[in-house]
Amino acid sequence: MAMVFLNKHLFSSENAALNVPLLITWIQCLISAVLSWLCLLASSACCPQTSIHWLGISAEVRASCSVHNLRKVLPLSLCFVAMVTFNNLCIKYVTVSFYTFIRPLATLFNIFFVYFILGEVTSLRAILCCAGIIVGFLLGVDQEDRQGTLSWIGLFYGIASCMFAALNGVYTARVLPHVDKSAMKLTLCNNLNACLLFFPLISLRGEMRTVLSVPFSENVAFWTSVAVSGVLGWSVAVVTGLQVLVTSPLTHNISGTAKSCFQTVVAVIWLTEMKRFLWWISSFIVLFGSLLYSIVRFHEMKEKSVHRKEARKTSFEETAV
Repeated sequence: MAMVFLNKHLFSSENAALNVPLLITWIQCLISAVLSWLCLLASSACCPQTSIHWLGISAEVRASCSVHNLRKVLPLSLCFVAMVTFNNLCIKYVTVSFYTFIRPLATLFNIFFVYFILGEVTSLRAILCCAGIIVGFLLGVDQEDRQGTLSWIGLFYGIASCMFAALNGVYTARVLPHVDKSAMKLTLCNNLNACLLFFPLISLRGEMRTVLSVPFSENVAFWTSVAVSGVLGWSVAVVTGLQVLVTSPLTHNISGTAKSCFQTVVAVIWLTEMKRFLWWISSFIVLFGSLLYSIVRFHEMKEKSVHRKEARKTSFEETAV
């Protein structure tokens, strides 16, 4: 939640000391890559079986960011760059409270891409849950427009971000086997690719010239905030992976929904926003639909897991006979 509010401060036109959203995103990716590399290096150093050489970098760490791995992760990195860029531009133009409405749309795009890319069919129950998300979203857009706080360009960026977030999830599942199913290695490769991909975009926008035209000493607080946002971004990625690993995807989705509810309330109070009753109803519909979808999908995955175990058991018994 702190990451969202800090990004809003960095990217909003009223608060930003420098209008360089892509350069800020590049710095955040660079910090994530460096922190991931340091974690892998520390892990290798603590492992007695791993020999440390070549400036203290183990062969395992160097292999993690090899050209082969970077190339395999590139499709994911393209989706990641688009997702992060549109996400930060969305935060720049919309309110933090309305940002909560847009994020669940990634679920709708996920159903679409999972079907056309992976060939998996979503159940009718799960689709009906998504209908609630659509209804709540449309009602929220209407209420935001009536209050005069709706940014159509921000809404477009938000929808584009959700689309690439869904693609990012699909390609993550495809790419993980190429990095030994290690979230830290994937974070390292993904952010290294992202740092390279952002350079042409930064050059086209002329953001580097904007930064060089202003003395660093005049914006120390701004660049400190950028560094903190990079650390927070990396922390969110690590904590998310650990939460899913230790608990379950359902627990992660439930906590994410609870975070969205709390984030909406804090945003309205902290920024002294006035919201209509129907706006709160639409917010509840969107968040409840997202939670219901997570629960339905969890039970469906659990049923599939049980069926696969029973099928393997039957196959083993037939082979034994």
